[in-house]
Parts: sequence; C-alpha cells; structure tokens
Amino acid sequence: MVKFFSLSSGSNGNCYYIGNGKGGFLIDAGIGPRTVKKRLMEHGIDIDDISFILVSHDHIDHIKGLGILAEKYSKPVYATAVLHASLDNHPCTRCRLKGSVRKTVAGEASVYEDIKFTPFIVPHDATETVGYHIEIEDKRLTFLTDLGEVTDEVIEYCRKSDVVIFESNYDIDMLLTGSYTPELKARIMHGNGHLSNEQTASAIKRFYHKGLKHIFLCHLSENNNTPDVAMACITKALRSINVTAGKDVKLSCLPRRSTSELYTF
Repeated sequence: MVKFFSLSSGSNGNCYYIGNGKGGFLIDAGIGPRTVKKRLMEHGIDIDDISFILVSHDHIDHIKGLGILAEKYSKPVYATAVLHASLDNHPCTRCRLKGSVRKTVAGEASVYEDIKFTPFIVPHDATETVGYHIEIEDKRLTFLTDLGEVTDEVIEYCRKSDVVIFESNYDIDMLLTGSYTPELKARIMHGNGHLSNEQTASAIKRFYHKGLKHIFLCHLSENNNTPDVAMACITKALRSINVTAGKDVKLSCLPRRSTSELYTF
C-alpha cells in the first residue's frame, strides 16, 4: 500500500511525502525541520523513517528547510548535477549537504531500495526544474509542482500514471484583475512561470486515461485562486470528455498551510 500526503503546498512552502510500509521519502523541503517533524507525526510517521529527499528546483519555497534537514538527520538528497551545483551556493543549503549529495540524470531512472524515480525537465524560471515519475510497489505517480508550460514529455509520463500531482496555480481573471504588478503578472503567465487552472484543465484532458485513479491539484496561489475555483474548472474539463470527478477519477486540492489528509493507493 502506497501512502501520500502534502505537508505544505504553495509559495509559503512545499513538501510532500510518499511511502509504503517499508519507508518513505520527501519531495522538496520548503518548510522548517521542526514543522516537517510535526506534520509527519500528524500521520504517525517519524523523521527517522524518511529515507531520502528529492528536489524539484532551487526556489526558496522548495528548499528553505532542506539544508538543515539533510544535515541534522543525515538524509540523502537527490537532484541533478545542475541543481546540486546551485545548492552548493544557495544560502539555505551552502555547506550543509556535504555527504548527502546524490546526483540524478534527467530521463534516467534512479533506484533507492524498491523505489524508482525518474526526473524530467520542465520549463520554469529556476536554475533547473524537474518533475518526477515515481514507481513504488505496483503504483506509478507523476509529480509536477512548478511549470510554465505543459510539454509532450509531461503528458507522456502522466498518461502512464495511476496518480498525478499537478500544479494548478492561478485563475486567469483573478490574476489579471488582482493587485500584482504588471511585471509579476507577466512572470507568472510566461512560459517559464506557472500554470493556470485552464492550462491544467487542458493538460488533464490530454492525459486522462481509464487507469488514472486520483488527480491532486497542488501549488494553488493564495491570492489568485481558490480550491473551489480550481476544482470547478477541472471538473468542467473532465465532464467535457465524459469523465465524472469523484466517480471515474478522484480529484483533490492540497492545502497551502497545513497537512493534507493521508491518502492510500
């Protein structure tokens, strides 16, 4: 049985857990170690049961707590060589990873015990950003937290997954009429920024298949989106291809500032 939950999801901090009865791992550590420990324990998981950490990219909301967490608890940190070079010089991780460095190659699978994970490049305005395709027990999950454009490779990995965790960052009308500066709005909407609900909906229509069991919407903007707005947009898109959310596929939004419920597959 595979377990999944979010410890935090959004620009305030990102951290996600995936595991099974033998152990588990984190994707990103954008919240402090004490918060990580506390939120893991909300679902009965000890920090010592975390085997390793995957890194999606080097923005601070994804690595704020990474250095201290890896150093204090001696956790291996998997990332591409480009990302590790950046982490070597980042204030949050500089001089803290030392023996924790484990390098991955985009498009190539790495294996930790019985967990296989393949990073793949996605467009986003960090030093380098990757999504992950994860194989654990007999389940396949694809994880995409920050991307400005949906590539064919993204669709390919999602099409062969049982579970997809996918960014749905903003509602276009809320963003355009909101208080952000024109420069920030342009950065978000640019092809290296974030995905709108509509872009996510379009992607889901492309990669949906009958074997897909659960879609999680992550990294929702606090100012330019709401769970209700995002869910309504995706539900409508699924309905347009004769798929009923909650019946044919489960659909959930991950909370920004708290631990999500524990999901099992």
